[in-house]
Amino acid sequence: MKTEWRLFLTVAAFFIIASPLYGWWTWYEFGAIEWVGTVALLLCFALTSMIGGFFLVVARRIEPRPEDRPDAEIEEGAGEVGFFSPGSYWPMGMAAAASFGAVGVAYWQWWMIIGGIIAVIVTTAGLLFEYYTGTRRTAVE
Repeated sequence: MKTEWRLFLTVAAFFIIASPLYGWWTWYEFGAIEWVGTVALLLCFALTSMIGGFFLVVARRIEPRPEDRPDAEIEEGAGEVGFFSPGSYWPMGMAAAASFGAVGVAYWQWWMIIGGIIAVIVTTAGLLFEYYTGTRRTAVE
């Protein structure tokens, strides 16, 4: 977690430095401060500092991971990562549903937006419960 909090707090420092510089630059070049970009940079600072602060708190509460220690060996980080489906069509359906909804947003068609949202929810549920129903159901003993 050491790397994560350093990364996010470094990016937060960039945003807090870039925000007044951007405000000054727009005032100098165009005669008025461009508030949308300045506020957006401040909000990016707030978001990245919240995430970096969270990682900092978590890093202090847990034992150092192998990737946080300079004396760690590669083998210490080995182990089970998780289970990934070997052949699932649900991600393709989710991408198609999200694309349909995004086209609806682009053309501002409410029926496409609502249909895309419903389709994303259905395909997400299908991916989530893929191994609980149907032929891929795993036996729980």
